[in-house]
Amino acid sequence: MSALPGTTGRRRIYLMRHGFVDYTSAAVRAARDPKVATLTERGIEEARAAGIALSEVHFDLALCSGLARTRQTAEFVLAEHPNAPPLEEDPRFGELRSGSYMDFHSAEHLAAVMTFTFEQAGEPEAAFLPGGERFADALIRIREGLAALLLRPGWATALVVAHEVVNRMLLADVIGAPLGASAGFEQDTGCINILDFDLVPAESGQGIEVERGVIKAVNLTPANYLKNGMNLRSLEAIFTRPEED
Repeated sequence: MSALPGTTGRRRIYLMRHGFVDYTSAAVRAARDPKVATLTERGIEEARAAGIALSEVHFDLALCSGLARTRQTAEFVLAEHPNAPPLEEDPRFGELRSGSYMDFHSAEHLAAVMTFTFEQAGEPEAAFLPGGERFADALIRIREGLAALLLRPGWATALVVAHEVVNRMLLADVIGAPLGASAGFEQDTGCINILDFDLVPAESGQGIEVERGVIKAVNLTPANYLKNGMNLRSLEAIFTRPEED
């Protein structure tokens, strides 16, 4: 079984959130679909900074959710790797579906609704915005995506570029915390999380299984490691930024 050097069954995932995007842009409003959002200049800078920070890490696999913003971010990161693996897509790491498009009257209104919605993630039947995907249902597919990746043969280190809510839920689940705890894992745009998983032979004697997961680092932002001036939460920053951003 492939494993990190010096270990017998440990694999590492560099889990990123995509770079900065504009969910209130003219393109998103025209399409009435946040899935079309792409990186802004700030988002590109964040992705490039992450690529430089990770330039000495050898990736055996690279995955993104398939949405443009995660694909762009992953491509900028992999551009710093001459022998980068091909970029794959796994929609199980896609952001939660938000139901019908909501044309908010201001960025402040959008930020307030999004923040409140996410804080309810641990409540029974809680969904991501009206008519959206249930948090509990999303967790099932996220777990399936992670399990499929971890049990895949022939790799020790992987890059996965996903989304804020997905990452928060995954981080909480790795340590066995309930869904509601995911609200406490901040995910700034372009951030890097480092997760290690120990795999052992399955008790059945067939294949391998995950013995434990450990969080090595959370919400590292290579463009600004010390968060100097980053005084807003991620939702506040992405929805209430000055116009020049």
